[in-house]
Amino acid sequence: QVQLVESGGGLVQAEGSLRLSCAASGLTFNEYAMGWFRQAPGKEREFVAAISRSDSNTHYASSVKGRFTISGDNAKNTVFLQMNSLKPDDTAVYYCAARSSAYLSVYSNEYDYWGQGTQVTVSS
Repeated sequence: QVQLVESGGGLVQAEGSLRLSCAASGLTFNEYAMGWFRQAPGKEREFVAAISRSDSNTHYASSVKGRFTISGDNAKNTVFLQMNSLKPDDTAVYYCAARSSAYLSVYSNEYDYWGQGTQVTVSS
């Protein structure tokens, strides 16, 4: 049974930092591309960042590029999202997702497994 468990969310002031973690189990981690998505109240789920397993290529939404960094640790079956210079507009529930492909995608419907989400709230 595949499980993705996010952690690291919380309340932070603007310009602060948070590091989200997503621990994966029940899958061969280095065969899955991993992504982070977020959903703010009243808005659709949107792509944040993703990392491929084939060459560790990464891709970011324009709104977070230069502030967020996605990385993976194969030994720990964990993917991270380092978030710096946070803004109130970053407030959302952040979801980790796994795609049964070595190649990343920015489309949520191309991911096969999802975590339960972790709340990130940025105060002004």
